[in-house]
Amino acid sequence: MIITVAGGKGGTGKSMIATSLAYLFAKKKKETLLVDADVECPNDHLLLNIPLKRSKIVLQPIPKWDFDLCVKCGKCADVCKQQAIAFAPDQFPAFIKEHCIGCKACFIACPTKAISEDKKEIGYIHEGKNYSINLISGELKLGELASGEIVSEVRNFSDAKAKEKKSEIIIIDAAAGVGCPVIASIVGSDFLVAVTEPTPSALHDLKRVLYLAEHFEISTGIVINKADLEKSFCKEIEKFAKMKNIPILAKIPYSQNFLSASLKMHPALDVFPEYTDFFENIINFIK
Repeated sequence: MIITVAGGKGGTGKSMIATSLAYLFAKKKKETLLVDADVECPNDHLLLNIPLKRSKIVLQPIPKWDFDLCVKCGKCADVCKQQAIAFAPDQFPAFIKEHCIGCKACFIACPTKAISEDKKEIGYIHEGKNYSINLISGELKLGELASGEIVSEVRNFSDAKAKEKKSEIIIIDAAAGVGCPVIASIVGSDFLVAVTEPTPSALHDLKRVLYLAEHFEISTGIVINKADLEKSFCKEIEKFAKMKNIPILAKIPYSQNFLSASLKMHPALDVFPEYTDFFENIINFIK
């Protein structure tokens, strides 16, 4: 079973919920694989105190010109939507490597086959284990743009590891937003845990994530974190969920204990087991 934890807005507690679910599944003797797909800011290893080792360097195709074959037509620049190729009449193309996302449109557009494939390093995949949780964590190289491609590589890598380790549960901790990295995180999931908080911006972003889940036909439930901070707006989220026929899996109260557990670099449920029932309810509903 693949469970993705997402929510749109940053800071709602997605990583805390993803790591807590992984901890609880592992405690139930389920072979659990946790995937940190927030490749621009991975932190699940910090919440679980898991030392990481690099397992793979992610490479991306980039163009390489043979200027003996180039006729200076500029078609490669015309098709480059990232503006990674600059062109002036009667000049050879100039390549801005940092802007390239490896779409290969220029390879196809070149009429003289003057463009061949080179590679550049865009990110990394790390592995680690603690609390019987196998963690795979993606990391985008600083200055690079292709976070969606890194997440796709992380998903492929984690699928292979899940087969190798015979994992029963895969939990994917998605990034904030609804862009390519989040789409790459939720595609193929069996269930989406949509995390929100009682604020207008969180509800707005929650609706966008739920739209993605509906598009990909993924079953969904909502977790309202910090639910007691604004009870009146919490009721607005419940009203919306009822209207859309989406179950509320849990309403977790705000507590400094979750922050304390993060500072100690221990799973929240390991330090404060009194919160276990909230996550048991989520698991029971999914099951």
